[in-house]
This record gives sequence, structure tokens and C-alpha cells, in this order.
Amino acid sequence: MKFRITILALMCTAGAALAEISSLDLPDIGDSSGSVVSPEYERRLGNAFLRQIRQQAPVIYDPEVEEYINTLGYKLASNSDRNTQPFTFFVIKDPMINAFAGPGGVIGMHSGVILNSQNESELAAVMAHEIAHVTQRHLARMFEEADRLSLPVAAALIGAIILGTQNSQAGAAALAATMGVNIQHQLNFTRANEEEADRIGMQILERSGYDPRGMPDFFERLQQSSKYYQGNAPEFLRTHPLTSNRIADSRARADEFPQKEYRDSDRYLLTRAKLRVYTYDDPKDAIKYFTQLILETEGDIDHLRYGYALALAEAGQHERSRENLELLIKRDETNITYQLALANLEKKRGNYRKSLGIFKEAYKYFPDYRPLVLYYSKALLDAEQPEEARKILRRYASSNEPDISFYNLLSQAEAQTGSQIESGIAKAEYYYLLGDTELAIKRLQLAKNQGEPDYYQKERIDARLAQLEYERELEKDLKL
Repeated sequence: MKFRITILALMCTAGAALAEISSLDLPDIGDSSGSVVSPEYERRLGNAFLRQIRQQAPVIYDPEVEEYINTLGYKLASNSDRNTQPFTFFVIKDPMINAFAGPGGVIGMHSGVILNSQNESELAAVMAHEIAHVTQRHLARMFEEADRLSLPVAAALIGAIILGTQNSQAGAAALAATMGVNIQHQLNFTRANEEEADRIGMQILERSGYDPRGMPDFFERLQQSSKYYQGNAPEFLRTHPLTSNRIADSRARADEFPQKEYRDSDRYLLTRAKLRVYTYDDPKDAIKYFTQLILETEGDIDHLRYGYALALAEAGQHERSRENLELLIKRDETNITYQLALANLEKKRGNYRKSLGIFKEAYKYFPDYRPLVLYYSKALLDAEQPEEARKILRRYASSNEPDISFYNLLSQAEAQTGSQIESGIAKAEYYYLLGDTELAIKRLQLAKNQGEPDYYQKERIDARLAQLEYERELEKDLKL
């Protein structure tokens, strides 16, 4: 599935050479003729970039998928040379094999990367490569490199390259508009970035306990498969220039590390199985897929049975789904993923008593596990127990960073308990993180003017309004 994003890139309106790419609506982030973009400014760009993605791309908000990709991402980032760099990881529902690094440590992975990886080291290799782009500040260095070209040409090239991370056809069109203006110089610069990201990424892989050979293995298979795409190569190859020399260099570096046995984590296998269910429009096709794999696979098939159980639940075959989940729980009683799947299944069946019982028991042991907190709170809201949902959510926020899914549930819990002002405050945060700063401001103003906030609520609203109005002005300056 293709989607269009307004990319945060340099853009000038001067010059006839830019006529063809002006329709891409790349906003201006200022003159790059100074020094490298500051980390603080890049962070602000990253926040705005992320909010735009949430508005226009099919971001996957499944709590368990989010938990896994963030756990993997931060494990890799913690083993980089700049382990204090903040990151935001997320997955986009898109079968194309692609990944991208935006400003401020924003890293997006297409679900196609996860599904087409043959082991966890291959997936980690792609993530480590993107993390290296961030830690080596390649985007900021692009801005600095623009000094060596005329500003209109540099702006067009940088905009086209970044745009290509999301829409290769639009990116190619933008690059074509600047042909004949020293394009080879910029392409060589980006190839150098790719090679450096490979080298640094491989070091991150090895430090994190993954197989460095996952990188050349993934590259080689991707290049081999591209021969059968008949001109429609995987997106990753278009946005990450891949040559035989680069693959050979990657293989040589990987072979310098000692051979060891690597095992995929359960979380990787279960997350991939869950995403596989999402890829099918008809859950019956997912049932056929997992049935066939279970028959063909020898040894450990628990992750396949998990995917099979989820597919059965999606198809409305609740009893068969429950039987498979209970079998999995019997084999591994400590696996929280199976417990959550069964609790969600019981909720889907309308058996709230059993569903909430499973959630409550799990909550005793994992009170800060984000997927459990979100699933449990949603079940309590559906069961018309908003006070308990609000209690759990507020407790979670006291020691964890709230996010877009959290605020969405909190706004519902506050509204259902009659706290309209608190509901408005939470909803404003939800709209802001969703990318609509204007609507967030209006929601706060509504909470302030239509309700009767106490002194502390009024102070909170006024302080947050000032922050959001500042953000709105920044967005206007960036022409977002």
C-alpha cells in the first residue's frame, strides 16, 4: 500500500529547475548554509515528522507489535556509540520491504520487512542500519553537504532523497527534475552514508548479541529476489542503493566475527505470526496459511499455533481458537502473550467476567507491561467499569511515559466517570500526538471555557496551551 507523506526536507521555490518538484509540496526548513542542524532542532523536526506520519500512514497501534519493535530497537540503540540519542520506533502496515530513518531518531519499519525476514538477526540488521543513519547524523550531514552545491539544487536533491524513503516513484521524479546539475555528487554522498551505516550497523548487531551475517544474508536474498520483480524492485533497494561491491564488503566484514549459534526470540516469532494474520483481508486465508505451515513444519510450532488461533478468532471460530490458546498456555503457563490472547478472545465472545479475571491475575505480576495495561483498561471500559480503568491508567502514567494509545483510553475513562475536563485534557494530548495541533488547542480551550476547572486544572491547561501554541507557530514556520 502506497501512501504520501509531506516530508520535512529543504525546499526552495526559486529556479525553473524545481518546477517539476514544486507539486510535491516539500516544506522549507530554512537555509542550510550555516552549520549542521542542531540536535534540538532535529528533535523538533522529528516530532513534527512523526505526527505527520501518524496522520497519513497506516501506523500499526497493536500494543504487542509496538512493544516488540521498541524493545528490539532500544536494545540495538543501547549498544551504539551514541546510546543517549532518543529514538522512536514504529511499524507501518505495508507489505513492501522498506525501512527509513527520519530526523530526531524517528525510525519506521514496514511490516513487509518483519514478514520477509527469515530470522531475528536479519530484522535486527535492518534496524541497526537505520539506527546507524541516525547516530552518524547522516540527515544533518546532508544539510551541511548542501553548502557545496547551489542552494536550489541542493534543496531539490535532499528533498527528493528523503521523499524516496516513502514513495520511490515520487522521489525518482524529483531526482529526474534535477538531472544535469551535478547529481552524481549527491548520489556518491548517499552511497557513502549507506556503506557507513552498514559498517556501524554490523558493530551494533554484534554488540547486541545478533548474528552480523544477518545483514549480508538479507541483502543477498533481497538482491536475488529483485530479479523476479520485472522492474518493480523491492522498495528497500530503491531507497537504499545496493551494489555487488557493497554486499561483498558486508559479507567480508561479517565473516570477521566468530561463528556462533543464534536463536530467534519467542517475541520475534509471535510478533511475526500476529502480523501475518493482519496481512489477510479474509481470515479464512490466514487459517489455510497456518494450517499448511503446521503440517509442513517439524519441531517447535507454538508460534504457528498462536497465529492459527488468532486467525480462528478473526474468523469467528471462537471455540476452536480457545482450544488452541488453552493448549499453548498448558505448554507454557508463564507466557503473557498467550494469556492476553485468551483474555481478548473471551472479551470478543462477550464473556467479560472470564476476560477480566485473566487480565486481573496477569496484572498482579506485570503491572507496568504496556500491552496488558492497555488491553485490560479497554476491557474494563467495554465492561462499563471506567473507575477501575482510570485507576490502572493513572497508576501506569505515574512511572511510565504516556503515549497516543494511552491518552485515547484515558480520555474515554475520564469521560465515562464524569470528569469532562480531565477527558478534554487527555483528548488534546491524543490529537497532538496524532498530528493535529490545531484541534488539540481547540479541545483544551473547550475544556477550559465550557467546564469549571479548579485552580490546578486551569494552571495545567494554560501551561499546555502556551506550549501547543508555540508548537503551532513552529509548524507554520516549517510550512507544515
